[in-house]
Amino acid sequence: MERIAKPLLDWYSIHKRALPWRTDKNPYHVWVSEIMLQQTRIEAVIDYYQRFMKELPTIEKLASCSEEKLLKLWEGLGYYNRVRNLQKAAQIIMSEYQSDFPKNYLQILSLPGIGEYTASAISSICFSLKEATVDGNVLRVYMRINNCYDNIDDNKTRKKVREDLMRIMPQEAGNFNEGMMELGETICIPNGIPKCMKCPLKEFCKAYHHQTFLELPIKQEKKSKKEELYTVLLLVNQNKIAIQKREEKGLLHNMWQFPNIENHLAKKKLDDYLMKNGMKPTIIKKSISYTHIFTHKKWNMCSYLIRIDKKVELENTAWVSLQELNERYALPTAFQPFKKFLEENNEEI
Repeated sequence: MERIAKPLLDWYSIHKRALPWRTDKNPYHVWVSEIMLQQTRIEAVIDYYQRFMKELPTIEKLASCSEEKLLKLWEGLGYYNRVRNLQKAAQIIMSEYQSDFPKNYLQILSLPGIGEYTASAISSICFSLKEATVDGNVLRVYMRINNCYDNIDDNKTRKKVREDLMRIMPQEAGNFNEGMMELGETICIPNGIPKCMKCPLKEFCKAYHHQTFLELPIKQEKKSKKEELYTVLLLVNQNKIAIQKREEKGLLHNMWQFPNIENHLAKKKLDDYLMKNGMKPTIIKKSISYTHIFTHKKWNMCSYLIRIDKKVELENTAWVSLQELNERYALPTAFQPFKKFLEENNEEI
């Protein structure tokens, strides 16, 4: 491991990708990008990042942004608590650090939504502190270099990896961390055969020499996810669509959704539900089905396109046009396929 720093830094200086958050060492830019990049590919994040920065170019703007606008800017990235924590942290920076991003690792770590990985990334990239970042890419590179079969989902393993990387951390800590992540993202890839012949570290890599790279890293076996069934109601009246605000607590709290009911309802039971809630349908048409996977559960959803003769006031409901829905309201990824269906069948709205 002691020998990897120089070839890695040399490789990174030549092959690093031009990314919008790499144009400077602004901690706000690095922070927002790192939160967006959690469980999302770089290619997918770039447009979201640029849109976010255009609307909220400073910590001050983020701290004072309305929740509705904030969630709309985050729409499509999922994990909406992340952007809520971004704003909470921005408000703390404004009040406790006079709008100046903290430069101390432990102070950065104390901010809402910032864990060891993100604090290390900001500390090393922006302030040249010798803090090691350990994400999935770094773990994969480390395990293959060392031909190590320890479980990467075990906190003890992650702690050991971080300690080993801290021990060999060069002065150029930010470039070293970004180089390890870049290598894992582009060369030592997670799915498929890694591009070992292009790797600057292949002569030090035990998995390459033993040809065990496809066996590594070792992960914990995933538990089966709890499945929940829902019927989604695409309620339409006079070119307006019903959307409903979710409760203030729980999964996707305070987000907008299409009204839905637990379980998959057959048409007869749906008729009973509509009648009970004062809705007289003129058209009921079976629509698309979609299964959305969350971290610990999955939603198996069927849907109906329902035209009704007059608007009804369901709890926390707004009637909006497709244009208004696109421009103003943040709809979670779980409901995006149903919005797409409505857009594709616009003549029926």
